[in-house]
Amino acid sequence: MIAKGQTHIGVIADTHGQFDQAIRAHFAGVVAILHAGDIGDPEVIRQLERIAPVIAVSGNVDEFEESGFPRSRVIRIAGVTIGIRHILFERGKLIPDARAWLDKEQPEVCVFGHSHRPTIEQYGPTLLFNPGSAGPKRFSLPRGIGMLTVFGGRIGPRVIPLLPKPGGKQDDRHSR
Repeated sequence: MIAKGQTHIGVIADTHGQFDQAIRAHFAGVVAILHAGDIGDPEVIRQLERIAPVIAVSGNVDEFEESGFPRSRVIRIAGVTIGIRHILFERGKLIPDARAWLDKEQPEVCVFGHSHRPTIEQYGPTLLFNPGSAGPKRFSLPRGIGMLTVFGGRIGPRVIPLLPKPGGKQDDRHSR
């Protein structure tokens, strides 16, 4: 249930061509869905667009700009500036070009993916939010999506666990 004055924004990353039907219920009522790359198949975007407008960036699995989506973007929703970028971290460290981009753009929130690891942390004035992977389960990492709730000028991130897909294959390939 969405309280009066709240805005909910769905966050998803690393679908790798899979659309989990559970996402429909979790994203019911969102004003937009942000996809932080590694879409894997345009059908994922079409399924998400049946729920709410989608704003996406490309990832390495999407061959970056060849997918038709930019590598990064900065948008404004519900009075909040949100950066979206697939790769911020490599081997657990903020990469130099991501740091430069964050320092230049200074979004209030930066949604990202790539690591498949749910993350909520602060980088200077920017809240960094990775919902984890909504695609195939990898290693021991949980599957998940996210929700950003904007209320009274404050931003609340939340990771929403997704159950392992029944009969789904586990993908143990390392991110490129």
